[in-house]
This record gives sequence, structure tokens and C-alpha cells, in this order.
Amino acid sequence: MAFDLPDASIYPLTKMEQPKLLIAGEWVATERALPVINPYDESVICDIPIATEPVIDAAIAAAEAGAADVRRLPAHTRASLLTKAAELLAQRTDEFTESIIAEAGKPRKYAAAEVGRGVETLRFAAAEALRIHGETVPMDASRGSESRRGFFIRVPLGVIAAITPFNFPLNLVLHKVAPALAAGNSVVLKPATKTPLTALLLGKTLLDAGLPPRALSIVVGEGGTVGAALVRDSRIRMITFTGSPAVGEAIKRDSGLKRVTLELGSNSGTIVDETADIDKALPRCLIGGFSFSGQVCIHSQRLYVQGSIAEQFSARYTDMAEKLVCGNPALPETDIGPMIDRTALGRGLALVAEARAAGAEVLCGGTAEGTVMFPSVLLGARPELPVVCEESFAPIVTIHTFRDFDEAIALFNQGSSLGEYDYGLACGVFTRDIGRALRAAEQLEVGNVLINDSATVRADQMPYGGIKDSGIGREGPRFAIEEMTDIRMVSFNLA
Repeated sequence: MAFDLPDASIYPLTKMEQPKLLIAGEWVATERALPVINPYDESVICDIPIATEPVIDAAIAAAEAGAADVRRLPAHTRASLLTKAAELLAQRTDEFTESIIAEAGKPRKYAAAEVGRGVETLRFAAAEALRIHGETVPMDASRGSESRRGFFIRVPLGVIAAITPFNFPLNLVLHKVAPALAAGNSVVLKPATKTPLTALLLGKTLLDAGLPPRALSIVVGEGGTVGAALVRDSRIRMITFTGSPAVGEAIKRDSGLKRVTLELGSNSGTIVDETADIDKALPRCLIGGFSFSGQVCIHSQRLYVQGSIAEQFSARYTDMAEKLVCGNPALPETDIGPMIDRTALGRGLALVAEARAAGAEVLCGGTAEGTVMFPSVLLGARPELPVVCEESFAPIVTIHTFRDFDEAIALFNQGSSLGEYDYGLACGVFTRDIGRALRAAEQLEVGNVLINDSATVRADQMPYGGIKDSGIGREGPRFAIEEMTDIRMVSFNLA
């Protein structure tokens, strides 16, 4: 397992110009700031202003006026604007990639891929802006309404508050902002305090693409203050949030009658049966287990492998994990970069140590150098251990065995329900048996079933979201637009 020490000569974004908040097309500073930390070398990249109460109020007031600006834009104009933004983002790939590497610690290959996905998300949203439509309603199907003709249309909600996490500081922002704009809404965005810089670059890019200035404001600050102010403000019509179940519960409790979309925690995994193509399953499960150090909502942290192939699978999987290149995320060959901060690192190491003390076998990993946690593979971890039943959000994979396929489904469903939260986001299934694949689709208690893939798959146009404690609502531009619009029924009485 390789580990690279910092090299400032290939890490250009260690310092940057003092950023400001974006309020209705104006760049605004405040009297308070917090540092943005490079997770790899723990240097201060810059200080970011914290939104004060007057700044938050100004952002919401501007968005309230800006909602009318966006609503008045015809669909083809909104589509053109988002298409132009996609073109500009593609042209600025290097700048966005460096920003993601610096503030999130994401390895270069994954940071560049996120920018490419962001371009696609904008293009999908642009296409959906042209397809927002209603339906006719057969009013004469009801006695007494024979003379009526009806249809419904979809209209924008107004002001959308988007609250986003650190792990995809560009694409998860776009999954909220792009559909909101496509539908004719305005947005107040609160990016994660650890990764605000990429969101601010995106704000500039959208303005350069021709976005009406009052359509987007970006405020930064802690969730308990800035986020809470957005959640409680009556001028905001919807909260779209990605983050922890505990915060999601608080948002739902405090948001009153606002609409909410909540993409919350996960304890995802993958089933590999004896009919599977192991040569295809292994690399996909490896990416699922360790991409971005497991700091992914659909991290494949649990692998269920049929007993007759488990020994071979575990040995090969561990060997592949040990060969991953760990260290400086700016290097093109790096597979595993830093954890987002020391708290996340300490929690990941503690999960492995606790499992080891309880009798689990640590095949590799369980250690760290600097802020980089090495890929960790565990055997024999009991289902009730936190490393199995909680969301690890770390480069940790537990391997379990099963006898028959029905047992695998039962073990997966049980493993999602033994912790504090009963998750239900994603499960991958490797099998060549179509009957088993269909049973998995029907019986796995998740929002996403991925056949012959690990759980860590998201095409940006698909409906994405979970059930149970993994969330409410769906993302993906078409489906987010449905969440971000109201149905308005129109009836004509011809009598």
C-alpha cells in the first residue's frame, strides 16, 4: 500500500483570494469568518465569511423577488441558461477540480469525474425544463360534471432553500439548484461549511451564464444558525436537504408546512451469489467500498458473499484493497485521500477497533497516516456492531457469508435495522439468475436496487432517494422538478 507525502508544487490550491458570500448578484463580506481547511495537509485555504442575520434576511428577500424573475422566463430561456452554464462548467473543469481537491480532499480522478457529472446534471435539468407539463382530466367521468373540461398545470413553488453536504460539493449542489431553476424557482443555497468554495465558484458560473441576479444567493454558516433560519422562515416554500437523519428529523419538525425533500443516511451493501461473474463483481465492489474513502451516501459498506465463494472472494478483495494508492489527493494515481477531518478519522478508526475487540478479524487496514485512513476489510463482525449496522462513512467494508439467496436478502434487510436508524437507500446484487434478481427487486427494503453493480451507483437522471430513515422524496432533475412544483387544477364549465 503506497502513501505519498505532501508536495506543495503539485497542490496549487493551498491559498486563494478571500471569498465572499453571493447575495443577489453582489459579493458580500461580513465581520465574522471561519477557516476552510485542506483536509490533507490541514492548512488553511482561506477564511469564509459567516452569514449574519441581516445577510440571511437580505438573501431570502432577494430570492422572494427573484422568484418572480425566474417564473417569468419562458421554458426555452431557462433551458438555454442551464445549457450555457453546463458549457461554462465544462470549460472550467480544471478550476472546479482543483477546488474540490483542496477543500474536500477528494482524489483527482474522483474530483474530475464529479465535475463531468455536474455538467451532465445541468444538461439533464435543461432538458427537463422543456418537458414540464400537466394533463387533461376527464371531468365527465364524474356524474354532474358532464359539462366541465379540465386540465392541470405545474407551477413553481417560489423560494427553495437548498442545504448541501461536504462530500459532493458540486454535483449535490447542482442536484438541488439546477432543477429548482429549471422549474422556475429561486434558490437560497447553504453549502457545507467545510466545502463552500466550489459552491461559490458555481454561483459565479451561473451568473456568467445569464442567471437573473436575484435568482440565487449563497450563504455560509453553521446549520444550527444559518440552516435553522432558512428552515423556519415563512418566505421559503421548500427545503431540500442532504445530510444526517438527526438533522433531517429536526428540519421536518421545524419547517412547518413547507415541502421537504430529505436525502439522509445510508447503510448500503452488496450481495454476491455463487452464479456471479466474480471478475466483474470484485472491482465494482472495491470502488463501492473505498471511493472517496467511503464518504459517500451509497457506500457499499456491507458485502454478503455466498459461502462457497466467500474465501476466494475475501482473499482477492483484500489483496486489491491493499494495492490501492493512498495519500495526496492531488496526484492522479491516488485512490484514497484524507478523511474530511480528524473527527471523521477518529470515528472510523474507533469503529474498526471496537469490532476487533469484539472478535472481528481485520484483514487489512484499521490504521491511518496523517489524515488518511487506510482501506479496512473486516470478517466476522457481528450484525449488531456499529461498524455493520450504523453508517460508517469511512473506508471500511465488512464481509459476511450466506447459504442461500433468500437468507442474503433477509440478512441485508436485518442489517439495516439493528442500529439507531433503519436505513433503506441502496443495495447491489451480483447474480446471473434472473429469478433471484427479480426477487431482490421486490424484497430488498431500499429505494435503489442495482443488479450486477455495487450499491455505489447513481446515474444523475435516475430517481434517487431512500425509504424509511434514508429520506423523503426523490432527486434526479425530472423527479426533483416534480417535488419543486405545485399542481394547479383548471376547470371550465361549458354549461
